[in-house]
Amino acid sequence: PRRRQAGMAVAAAALLARGGGAPRALAFGCLRRLHTVYQTVELPETHQMLRQTCRDFAEKELMPLAAQLDKEHRFPGEQVKKMGGLGLLAMDVPEEYKGAGLDYLAYSIAVEEISRGCASTGVIMSVNNSLYLGPILKFGSEEQKHKWIAPFTGGDKIGCFALSEPGNGSDAGAASTVARLDGDEWVLNGTKAWITNAWDASATVVFATTDKSLKHKVSSVGQSGKGARTGVMGSSTLKRPWGLCLELCGH
Repeated sequence: PRRRQAGMAVAAAALLARGGGAPRALAFGCLRRLHTVYQTVELPETHQMLRQTCRDFAEKELMPLAAQLDKEHRFPGEQVKKMGGLGLLAMDVPEEYKGAGLDYLAYSIAVEEISRGCASTGVIMSVNNSLYLGPILKFGSEEQKHKWIAPFTGGDKIGCFALSEPGNGSDAGAASTVARLDGDEWVLNGTKAWITNAWDASATVVFATTDKSLKHKVSSVGQSGKGARTGVMGSSTLKRPWGLCLELCGH
């Protein structure tokens, strides 16, 4: 198998390069063989088509605007809407929740090509796919999936992800934000910061603690607030601490 050939070539090249007693030219020969092995590996035809589609979109819709979006700190709303129409905002989400139903290889290819055209738009895409939709798809109930995933696949709405805190960074285990059940509603209390997509998002996945004696956390979903911008300037990142006051939360 080619994977085994590649692994053997890497091991041989590493050994010889460390001075294993054989000429260094032999080591370079192993590396050339490794290059040849990987050169013969091709993407499936469907993934090649996806790559070309994303590349064409990036070159036409994103590259001409990327510098301006970054300079003006402007969210590419029109382009995000078009990406939703192409299925790029919910790539590994099953079709039953209005996603594209593709694999992670397809998603990786798409993010790479979109980011090649505009880094900000690549961030927006990856946050909606992985950080917002991902936790709901993996841990949410059926009701939550239909309510909080389906409307966020077509580009009309995007989501964001609130994990980081001013005093704890992105250490989920040290998060101080708490969630408390009050009747039929969950009340969140805490402070979040560095929330990518926060300015333009319609909902937020929030990491909070329901019981500080336990190590596991839960994610809640609610309406997002607005805040300052920083980071990759075409995507909106709430930098200053954000006191949580959310409605329509799900657990």
